[in-house]
Amino acid sequence: MNHNHWEPSADARCPCAQRPTGLWMRWCRYSGIASWTDCVLALLLGLACGGAGAGPFAYITNMNSSTVSVIDTATNAVVGAPITLSGGPYGVAINRTGTRVYITLGFGAVSVIDTATNTVIGSPIPVGSLPTGVAVNPAGTRVYVTNQSSDSVSVIDTSTNTVVVAAIPVGNTPLGVAINPAGTRVYVANALSNNLSVIDTSTNTVVGAPIAVGSTPYGVAFNPAGTRLYVTNLTSGTVSVIDTANDTVVGAPIPVGFEPIGVAVTPDGARVYVANAGTVSVIDAAAGAAIGSPIAVGTGAVGIAVTPDGSRVYVASQVSNTVSVIDTTTNTVVGTIGVGLSPSAFGQFIGPAAVNASASPIPSLDVYEVALLTSILGAVGMVCARRR
Repeated sequence: MNHNHWEPSADARCPCAQRPTGLWMRWCRYSGIASWTDCVLALLLGLACGGAGAGPFAYITNMNSSTVSVIDTATNAVVGAPITLSGGPYGVAINRTGTRVYITLGFGAVSVIDTATNTVIGSPIPVGSLPTGVAVNPAGTRVYVTNQSSDSVSVIDTSTNTVVVAAIPVGNTPLGVAINPAGTRVYVANALSNNLSVIDTSTNTVVGAPIAVGSTPYGVAFNPAGTRLYVTNLTSGTVSVIDTANDTVVGAPIPVGFEPIGVAVTPDGARVYVANAGTVSVIDAAAGAAIGSPIAVGTGAVGIAVTPDGSRVYVASQVSNTVSVIDTTTNTVVGTIGVGLSPSAFGQFIGPAAVNASASPIPSLDVYEVALLTSILGAVGMVCARRR
């Protein structure tokens, strides 16, 4: 088959299926547009008029509903029906391409969601006892899962969705997990050991001595450069900062709110957002201190994540059954979204791009199609001006 052109099928629903046009004409079939001219016009209007794009999408684990809610961050609306899982979803991680979501399930497994269809792929992957945190390496080839009751970390091969090595022993009650941007080290927060374990991904073994932090370390997150790791200390009400060049603690722990759990860093590395029991603290990374007053959000905040452009922070609150949306320019709540029961979303729950079955993606254009569009976009622009 010539992959630059679409071969029509007998059940094609629009006349564009009868023409030897390029890949972009598939869009009319995805969208259900009935005529060839309408198909072309809709595409051109979308390109020329700057139609609203979808996503990125946030995947919110609802622990007591055994579901995942999907939020379009472009509209702050829940899209589609909740995705049903086997039970007790808590931790979440999305691969760098935004095509797969990995969810920890309380009964000892990990489920995988295909973001193109928002459906579960295959059967749950057995891991250790009470899996909690989950992280995907930058290459998308390995997933690391903390097993809270097994005091171990499981490693999943994403090509087969199977555990590939024996569980890696770590400290007591591992919770949060994060992988450095280079993909060479995995940091695990051991809640009842009050320290971090560091795993070398080339050997999948723990290296060096545990790094002592505050009391009950829970969430962990890297800055974009991978030079600093931020650790929430649940019982201490603080955040510890780790210099990853030598795996030592930098300065004194930073006081934040009551019972901090989730932590997320902005794409520029300048701010660190911390989910406390009912507030969010904002840390100035350069100053190493919290700034401003804590931001009131829902009760029982757990998961927190920043959008790829750094403009919004999303916070999942277990008790309120809501997700709060914070504008990072003003550090104020600009929206509250109802989801399922006991939303946790512990981990990186916002994807990097819009990949969703409910959207109608516009495929890339070949050289002939670009020439065609270039020649008529000016005329379409006049139509857009009138529409506005």
